[in-house]
Amino acid sequence: MKQIKYDRVLMLLENGPFPQDIRVLNEAQTLVAAGYRVSLICPAKSDQYWREKINGVNVFRYPPSPRFNSVFGYLVEYGYSMLATFLLSLLVCVKPGFDIIHAANPPDTMVFCAAFYKLFKKRFIYDHHDLAPELFNARFINNKHNFLYRILVLLEKISCQVADLIITTSQSYKVLEIERARVPAERIVVVRNGPDNQFQYIKPEPGLCRPDKTIIAYAGTIGVQDGVDYLLRALKHLSSELGRKDFICYLVGDGDAFDAIKVLTEKLELRNLIYFTGWIDHPKVARYLSMADICVAPEPSNSYNDRSTIIKIMEYMAMGKPIVSFDLPENRVSAQDAALYARPNDTSDFAQKISTLMDDSERRIKMGRYGRERIEKELAWRHQKKYLIKAYEKISNK
Repeated sequence: MKQIKYDRVLMLLENGPFPQDIRVLNEAQTLVAAGYRVSLICPAKSDQYWREKINGVNVFRYPPSPRFNSVFGYLVEYGYSMLATFLLSLLVCVKPGFDIIHAANPPDTMVFCAAFYKLFKKRFIYDHHDLAPELFNARFINNKHNFLYRILVLLEKISCQVADLIITTSQSYKVLEIERARVPAERIVVVRNGPDNQFQYIKPEPGLCRPDKTIIAYAGTIGVQDGVDYLLRALKHLSSELGRKDFICYLVGDGDAFDAIKVLTEKLELRNLIYFTGWIDHPKVARYLSMADICVAPEPSNSYNDRSTIIKIMEYMAMGKPIVSFDLPENRVSAQDAALYARPNDTSDFAQKISTLMDDSERRIKMGRYGRERIEKELAWRHQKKYLIKAYEKISNK
């Protein structure tokens, strides 16, 4: 194995626990397999140890901050998390030590932790998962928060400028980093969110399948920015205006909009057509996707979703399922002919696209096969991880 000059990595993750964050899990395991010694700091779930070793990754956890769906709540959460992360990083610095800090956003406040260690010749990789300013706007559309939006843009720029290397998830993000943060293209490497081998067909549990119904599935976070409210309005149109009662829809997931979505389901009188699973472990998601006839990605067009790779689309493709989504630029980059594209934010057209696929099983099979082949030949994590290793080689062997 090639000798690595800087081989000790500290990964920082705030936006979820480990190993539940699949992208960070894939990255960490890839680095371990390549000969890097990896430590990771993240918030803990209630049933997790404060410290443990998972597949070669030394995991250090801290008690999570309470979650509040408000601007003030996010300020509290991110401030607390940054302090907890920094204190734990001092412990990791002593033993087992690190040469490279790999920080996944959001939040972009982790740059302050990285900047401190750059004083001691540590290297900093900024893993740009989300456009935090655009995500903020998607969640809190209110002009009175425009000042906070500008602060988030500034933090993103600082993160990009301080980083020795940027790993980003899409070409759209790369363009923004070049234009908004003025980062040279050679300091940016695109590593897409390729699904892993967990997404394979699993025989559905008895009672879940309904041979007399078309099964529609949504699998992912149910947050304000995810457009599940658009999906419900599309399903209302499908049921009431198009007269389709021959379907059921499984909503697989949870999030801070979950309660509001359940209320909207009642308001739209869809309770007999919608089934909520709540949060389930990632491997079990494949069981629900296996029985789906059509999968949906209802993220609306906005400055955040238009540039972001929607991971659920890749997972649907890995399962060989046809997709209905809004016509967003990155959706077309990912799915190509594996999806039917409704006019952006037009729920009646979204419903019509679902109805079209409900009546054409041959087309569903063809689209699903195309998506699966695209994952196997180009987009799966086994293809993407080589770009991660090349990115590390840029700074770890200098």
